[in-house]
Amino acid sequence: MVFSGILVTRRNLVSREIIAVLGAGSWGTALANVAAENGHIVRLWSHRAEQVDEINETHRNTKYLGEHPINEGVIAVADMKQVVADADLVLSVVPTKATREVARQLVTILKETNHKVVVMAATKGIEPVTYKRISEMLAEEIPCKYLGGLGIIAGPSHAEGVIKHDPTLITAVSSDLAVAKYVQNVLSNQIFRVYTNTDVVGSEIGAALKNVIAIGAGALESLGYDANAKAALFTRGLAEISRLGQAFGANPITFMGLAGVGDLFATATSVYSRNYRAGVQLGQGKQLSDVVADMGMVIEGISTTKVAHELAQKKHVEMPITSAMYRVIYDNEDVKNVMQLLMGRPVSQEGK
Repeated sequence: MVFSGILVTRRNLVSREIIAVLGAGSWGTALANVAAENGHIVRLWSHRAEQVDEINETHRNTKYLGEHPINEGVIAVADMKQVVADADLVLSVVPTKATREVARQLVTILKETNHKVVVMAATKGIEPVTYKRISEMLAEEIPCKYLGGLGIIAGPSHAEGVIKHDPTLITAVSSDLAVAKYVQNVLSNQIFRVYTNTDVVGSEIGAALKNVIAIGAGALESLGYDANAKAALFTRGLAEISRLGQAFGANPITFMGLAGVGDLFATATSVYSRNYRAGVQLGQGKQLSDVVADMGMVIEGISTTKVAHELAQKKHVEMPITSAMYRVIYDNEDVKNVMQLLMGRPVSQEGK
């Protein structure tokens, strides 16, 4: 297969799998496209009939991915049962707030069909109130007898880049390395390279909290700050993400990899990032309600900022950047003043 002058060659050695993708937003559609290009049978679930028709008839998902073509092997379906009834692998790509409800629907179908599936979450967030990571939510909702494996997909991977065949590296993460390797084989090709990792805790915390720092990066951009300020934000932001992750038992090395610094860099520098764009608008003085309405899509970093702020207090972890973004988003404090207060904090030893 040749796309935009790039030869796309499958590296996987697994058989032709049946892949169910739950969620037809930008990332779900992009992952479905990768799987279809690799020759798998791919069904993409959407609860919106008009979106299903558009994908099947025009091979486009214009709301999320503009006019970029989608592989004709991606079949959109509105009935979840048809999507997952005989699936080998389920990719859950719905917003954090919808994860439990969609998981419950999935369980109802698995009970009827009485078969196991590997479930991988590709959503980056933490549930408010319970502070559960996505994989924890899925583990609570899906009985073990229906799980052939459970894990997440993380790493620097904007859907807009993936659909255009921008070379992309991600990581398939599961406490069971065999599950991670299975997903690696299913999704890997010459321009979409999948690594494996077993640190689910660190990968999920890194994937979720980088959205908070990305909002801050966007705010810096709108305030006119340059490379020095951005480098400082990235570096110290990664430090506090790592501190919180280690408080939950994460491997610190994880934050030096794709789910850590890689994902942070992509999300905090790209105009494709909703969180970055939200930060730009907040830095311009726009009200949060207007920012959310203007985006038209879920901004995971908004709710994650509150969750991370609360977790830092519970775990007694110092997270000054997260605290600053919390004050901007939830206390409506002036962005420029908050940034100046960050710079005025007592100096300390690096590594602390």
